[in-house]
Amino acid sequence: MKKALYPGTFDPVTFGHLDVLTRGSHIFDEVIMAVAESHNKAPMFSLDKRLEMIHENVGHLDNVTVMPFEGLIVDFALKMGASALIRGLRAVSDFEYEFQMAQMNRLLEDKVETIFLMPNEKYFFTSSNLVKQVHTYTDRDTRLVPPNVYEELKKHTQKVQ
Repeated sequence: MKKALYPGTFDPVTFGHLDVLTRGSHIFDEVIMAVAESHNKAPMFSLDKRLEMIHENVGHLDNVTVMPFEGLIVDFALKMGASALIRGLRAVSDFEYEFQMAQMNRLLEDKVETIFLMPNEKYFFTSSNLVKQVHTYTDRDTRLVPPNVYEELKKHTQKVQ
């Protein structure tokens, strides 16, 4: 049985993330969406809120589970029995960072491979940071996040204004 982790902060989860997750779920027998606490990134949403928003959007994927993690992703992968990490590549600008991370993970644990998947082209420019920037100033629906995430972003926008 081939198991993979799809790690990230997912602050917030976007349709791009969900597209990569779905693609990965077609390749692997089991995929764990590993949600990082990410204290150093100062996330907009708490870990519990991010987990809740993700759970509401992955129930239709029978071979996907969602779990929080802290620490090094390769250590979590070994603990969970995963042989691969799924990473999304949107554009050339992602490549250098992802390449460095993949090489470091390989150095730390060569039993865990990194698999790069590209999202649908309509999500190439999508990032959680862009979505958060837009929702810092407006509650416009960009159609880049699921409805439950959009509602949470609107609540956050109202608090800021």
